Amino acid sequence: MKRSALLPLPIVGSLLLTGCGALDMSGGVTLNLVAADYGDNETNSSAIYWNDLARRFEAANSGIKIHVDVVGWTDIDKHLADLIAKGETPDIAQTGGYADQVAADRLYPAGEVLSNSTQVNLLDSFAKAGQVLGSQYGIPFISSSRVFFYNKDYFDKAGITNPPTTWDELRRDAELIKSKVPGVVPYALPLGPEEAQGEAMIWTMSGGGGLSDNAGNYTIDSAQNRSTFSWLRTNLVEKRLTYDDPAKVDRKTAFNDFASGKTAMLNGHPGLVSKAVAGKIRYGTAVIPRKDIGVKPSTLGVADWVMAFKANGHKAEVKKFLNFVYTKENTLKFDEQYNMLPVTQDTLEEMSANPAHKDLTEFLNALPSANFYPLGDPSWDKVSSMLKQRIGEAVRPGAESVLGDLQAAAAAESSRARKG
Repeated sequence: MKRSALLPLPIVGSLLLTGCGALDMSGGVTLNLVAADYGDNETNSSAIYWNDLARRFEAANSGIKIHVDVVGWTDIDKHLADLIAKGETPDIAQTGGYADQVAADRLYPAGEVLSNSTQVNLLDSFAKAGQVLGSQYGIPFISSSRVFFYNKDYFDKAGITNPPTTWDELRRDAELIKSKVPGVVPYALPLGPEEAQGEAMIWTMSGGGGLSDNAGNYTIDSAQNRSTFSWLRTNLVEKRLTYDDPAKVDRKTAFNDFASGKTAMLNGHPGLVSKAVAGKIRYGTAVIPRKDIGVKPSTLGVADWVMAFKANGHKAEVKKFLNFVYTKENTLKFDEQYNMLPVTQDTLEEMSANPAHKDLTEFLNALPSANFYPLGDPSWDKVSSMLKQRIGEAVRPGAESVLGDLQAAAAAESSRARKG
């Protein structure tokens, strides 16, 4: 996942901190860690978190030093590629994806660098999302899910007592809001290039389809997906219950519109909570509406990942460090500091039981059954870019060929990627 919805503003450039220096002159092992920065300035940089964690780990493991290299999201992929090209492959990297490194045969399988107890503690849906051809290489680090947001004041004005659970209820509620609350966009449908693949996946899943099947094959032009986009076109767009041209509206615009009272309903991630609060919006959250009650409720899961590289042969030391990283004390500290969602069972239970996280309840409840992009396919980055640029066109009049075009392009890209 590149620069996902999980992230605040990036820091450009690289911040380097070390536990006790890059070289261990005592004859022990120094592990090199490259990690993405979730802060938006030096005072809340992730370097502070990793440096503290490294010092505590070193105090308990005298033969292992940790060299921490924290890099802004704008630069981290190039930085990691440059290190590998120079023969300076790190031992561990925490960033947005892993499939390209698996394809290059650079990573240890997760089972070789995590204890059994740590593996079992990972949420199953996230562990499976880290798999390539049945073997896990991507180790989830932090997560996000999507839920349905609605403006309670607008629901009250329209006489709506409960959030919709089906598409028909969503359409009826949107029509009521259009009638009773003029000037407000009833439902925000952001299918612009910022994150069209995310909104599209949410809708295709809630229509009984998806962007790929269980085997990882792209299913963009499935019958279910054609039906979903047809419904959106005829029930929301043509009825003017959403933006005039959703293909031109980014998620950022939709979120800002909700936080400023310009729209009444949309799908959102945890970052929308703080925006809504800052905008003094009286909001509610609920399970994302689906086509009908016969479709299983679902949500989009998003994660950032940890990878363990084989190049330096430090498997035993990497395993010690990663098991420390994934203790509840450390995962909880990071998740709470950056308002992220957990990927481990014990931290999920801790956050779910804490009243301080009441505003995240719907997101936390959705995590165990979250569905993911086909992250294990090395073609996903390019296919995702195609979807961002074009899938929004599928809700325009006369755009029946869009899904077929994207399906053909995705299948061709996947075939090329798998042939290496």
